[in-house]
Amino acid sequence: MNKQEFIAQLERNLVGLPKKEVQDRLGFYAEMIDDRIEEGRLEEDAVRDIGAVDEIVTQIIADIPLIKIMQDKMKRKRRMKAWEIVLLTLGFPIWFSLLAAVFAVGLSVYVAIWSVVVSLWAVDLAVAVGALAGLIPTIYYMSVGNWAGGVFLLGAALACAGLTIFLFYGCKITTKWIGILTKKAALGIKRKLVKKENV
Repeated sequence: MNKQEFIAQLERNLVGLPKKEVQDRLGFYAEMIDDRIEEGRLEEDAVRDIGAVDEIVTQIIADIPLIKIMQDKMKRKRRMKAWEIVLLTLGFPIWFSLLAAVFAVGLSVYVAIWSVVVSLWAVDLAVAVGALAGLIPTIYYMSVGNWAGGVFLLGAALACAGLTIFLFYGCKITTKWIGILTKKAALGIKRKLVKKENV
C-alpha cells in the first residue's frame, strides 16, 4: 500500500470523528511516512512500518476524549425547522428526564465499580496499620516479662504484614483490570458514536 492509499483508507475509517482531529491525525501520519521516505526507505515499507490501519484507528479513537466526540455530535449540521424546535421544546420534560436518568445510571455504575477498588485499598491499608500497631504492644509485653503475650502479638503482627503484602498485589491487579475495563467501555461508546456517523 502506498502513502496515498494509506491516507485515504485512514480517512474513510475516521469518518464520524471531529474534522479537526481527523485532519491533524492525517497530517501527522502523512508527515511520518514522508520522514521515513526521506531516511531512504521505500514508500511501501514506510507505510508498512507504521502499522495496520485498523490498529491506528482504534488508537486514535481511544486518544480522542469522549467529550470532544460528544461536542462534535451535538453541533448542528443544518438549520432546524420550526416544527423540530416545537417538538424539542414540548418534549423537553421527557427527553431531558430520560437523558438525565441514563447519565445518572452510567455515573452510578462507574462510581460503584471504583468504590470497590477504593475499599480494597482501604482494607489493605487497615491491615498494614494493624501490623504496625501490633509491634508496639509486643515490645511492651516483652519488656514487662509477658513473653507469651508478646510472642502472640508478634505472630499476629507478622500475619497482618503478610496479609498486607498479599492484599497489595490483589489490589494492584484489581485496579489494573478495572482501569482496562473502564478504557474498553469508553472506547466502545466512542466506536458506537463514530459508527452512527458512518451509517
